[in-house]
Amino acid sequence: MKMIIGGEKVDSFDGKTIDVMNPATGEWLDTVPSATKEDVEKALDFAQEGKRVWASTPLHERSRILSEYANLVSKHRNEIATLLCKETGKPIKQAKAEVSSVSYLFRGFIERARHLYGMSMPDTDPGTEKDIVFTRREPLGVVACIIPFNYPAFTFAFKVAPALIMGNAVIVKPASDNPLNNIYLTELLLEAGVPGSVVQVITGSGPVVGQYLTASPKIDAVSLTGSTDVGIDTAVNAAKHLHHVFLELSGNDGMIIFEDADLELAAKEAVQSRITNAGQVCIATKRIIVQNSVKEEFTNILVEQLKKIRIGDPLDPQNHMGCLINEKAAVKVEEQVQHTIAQGARCIYGGKRFNKTFFEPTVLVDVRPDMDIAKDMEIFGPVFPIIGFDTFEEAIAIHNASKYGLNGAVMTRDINKAMKAAASMECGEVVMNGSGFYRTMDIAFGGYKMSGLGREGISSTLEELSQVKTIVLKGVLR
Repeated sequence: MKMIIGGEKVDSFDGKTIDVMNPATGEWLDTVPSATKEDVEKALDFAQEGKRVWASTPLHERSRILSEYANLVSKHRNEIATLLCKETGKPIKQAKAEVSSVSYLFRGFIERARHLYGMSMPDTDPGTEKDIVFTRREPLGVVACIIPFNYPAFTFAFKVAPALIMGNAVIVKPASDNPLNNIYLTELLLEAGVPGSVVQVITGSGPVVGQYLTASPKIDAVSLTGSTDVGIDTAVNAAKHLHHVFLELSGNDGMIIFEDADLELAAKEAVQSRITNAGQVCIATKRIIVQNSVKEEFTNILVEQLKKIRIGDPLDPQNHMGCLINEKAAVKVEEQVQHTIAQGARCIYGGKRFNKTFFEPTVLVDVRPDMDIAKDMEIFGPVFPIIGFDTFEEAIAIHNASKYGLNGAVMTRDINKAMKAAASMECGEVVMNGSGFYRTMDIAFGGYKMSGLGREGISSTLEELSQVKTIVLKGVLR
């Protein structure tokens, strides 16, 4: 597949390409261009035209076009999902659900934009009684959308839909491991009627395309989902031109399980959270903080539930878990598990990598609060570290010791205890009697501390991807 610049499918300036492989089988799927600075500059120049064209397109027309796009995505759901499954390694059921969310998100942002109203200001200051002051929302301009590998279609929709409905032009930078679904989704936008200068997709390495794009004075905002390290680099680049920056970054989310919790439910929620997409989820439960009085019982229940998990070919709908995005990612998880064991933890279930990119669900016990995994080492894989505590205060301290603060979870039958814990936990979302792997389309999603800046969701993103203009009709009421 090719990049899309100015409405045309193009190769890179120097003709270089990147192979896209199926991580589960090693099968070659396709190639995409490895973009150069010249390619990025060309897209940026088109986007200058695109932001003027799209901003002047009435909201009702943008709504009509993007509604047609939502219909096209629904029509091609199975093809996109199969492509997503093959290039990402996630089970086909999860891929289909992810693609379905694209249509839903576009329709949701369209409907919200139709009811996003301005304000009329009262004449509270002396001398303004003859004036009318009101506001309206206008687009930011050009938005660079940098997409992660783990949920590329889902994240594409969360970034592109609000940007487009508010009148911005967008340049999409997919992950290099699995860009094919993003290209397909962009092709459908053009088919629906979005002008070629308004939406473009550039493939290539982050150090070239991402760095050059985010540092350019020709963009007005960058919306990135990725690691905290990449987010910091992006913010530094963007600061040179005071770009608007929205960052959804790393997490090391904790689930606190008190002794009065439903332990079967707690284990079920933890398993579902951690095996989905082979644990490559920013809001997966990555630290299990369990009251010592029930820690052994919970651990036994967890292991029994994990024994029922089927791992294998992502295209087989009977399998619960597929592989990691590439061999490098699987090796990193393996190294992190071994590092934790070297620090004193014990592996009582799983712990092995196989077929290069697959990793067994892994349970680690005797994990102390001072270990890296209990604080700031995020493992992007199906690993369950069990950390014990005795008192409420100790549980909160362990949870808040991480530099991250994305989502959290509390398991208890005591609503007062749950509410007190939720108020004490330093994170953007707390789920009670469920895992932190919970994100609806409407939630203002985002983290505290080093887990990001800004919020994504139908309830909040339109405001972030637009700017307020105040218009004064001075003396009009004479």
